[in-house]
Amino acid sequence: MKLRCAVLDDYQNVALSLADWSVLGDRVEPVVFRQHIESEQELAERLQDFPIVVIMRERTPFPASLFARLPRLKLLVTTGMRNASVDLAAAAAHGVAVCGTGGAGAGTAELTWALILGLARSLVKENQALRMNGRWQGTVGADLSGKRLGIIGLGKIGSQVAQVGRAFGMEVSAWSQNLTLEKAEQAGVRYAAKEDLLAESDYVTVHLVLSDRTRGLIGGRELALLKPTAYLINTSRAPIVDQAALIDALRHRRIAGAGLDVFEAEPLPDDHPYRFLPNVLATPHIGYVTEAGYRVFFEHVVENIGAYLAGSPIRTLS
Repeated sequence: MKLRCAVLDDYQNVALSLADWSVLGDRVEPVVFRQHIESEQELAERLQDFPIVVIMRERTPFPASLFARLPRLKLLVTTGMRNASVDLAAAAAHGVAVCGTGGAGAGTAELTWALILGLARSLVKENQALRMNGRWQGTVGADLSGKRLGIIGLGKIGSQVAQVGRAFGMEVSAWSQNLTLEKAEQAGVRYAAKEDLLAESDYVTVHLVLSDRTRGLIGGRELALLKPTAYLINTSRAPIVDQAALIDALRHRRIAGAGLDVFEAEPLPDDHPYRFLPNVLATPHIGYVTEAGYRVFFEHVVENIGAYLAGSPIRTLS
């Protein structure tokens, strides 16, 4: 009998085409779920007969209560090597093996620049005006050359963003809780204290891992330091920024705008302010959604399942 494998939140229906599932032979039957299942009760009911579940990043959390509802679950595979929405202790207590995948590409850094450029040149507004009513040139774009780019978090993605900023002729500075002057200089950027970075930058972009230390790191006090002409970009994790404080700053035009790819509730509720605020450029968490990245995700998913069935080592989460 084939082992049923649920592939959750495959919005684009690409999981089975971007990897060769045939290598698993007759041992596994993959079943794709394209629509997000919000209710834990419904999710538990629909996954009862699946000993293998594949999840896409943090789209569907796996808390202890869900593991308790799935006694047949034996293997949970998440894309990426880090997933804060999975209760690893509960997984171990219920005898569920958890593994992850590698990734590829510079999708998140590239989307960061799409958001910055979209805001600087009012691309959505100009495109809609051109298509809908034939208006020709309604805004004056902002130059990037000579402006200040502040990067909060100078890891892999932050460093990629910094390289592009320098290529645009921007003055690039960075800060994080672990960043040193020497590391900043090695990356070719200026180290700045957090308060100075926020007060001086024309564009502030967030590239930190969500943790107890970074949750709410940018709150009302920090947002008040931004210039009224400054933009905040977040392609990392929404809770790093106090969402109520950000919405308030945007509503009252205390900052020029925000480019957002991450949200506390995903998919974003229909009545959420980010859908309506005119100074928000929002995308549906697509920073990592590229063909190169997805191909590695699902190829490694298949490899992990095959290794698990063979009793070989799997990619445990970092």
